[in-house]
Amino acid sequence: MLSYRHGFHAGNHADVLKHCVLISVLEYMQQKISPFVYVDTHSGAGMYSLQDEWAEKTRDHETGITRLWQQAASDMPPALQTYLQKIHELNPSGELSQ
Repeated sequence: MLSYRHGFHAGNHADVLKHCVLISVLEYMQQKISPFVYVDTHSGAGMYSLQDEWAEKTRDHETGITRLWQQAASDMPPALQTYLQKIHELNPSGELSQ
């Protein structure tokens, strides 16, 4: 049986896309008057260190969040700017650790 461990792939390009879309959808839903419930049935640990042994093994984050982290947010579409702002809030030291 195959097993998937998100720690190996955390921060990759698909992860960035997934989170950008999710943030956009949730922000849109918050504009509505009626309440809503969001249940993530496939969530993982929530936060992953990119210096972890698993992340270092595949280094998938280098083509995703690490590449974006090194670019100026002003050059990006609004959805990516929002995503990066949230990542910066989780990494106040300025170093991409999670």
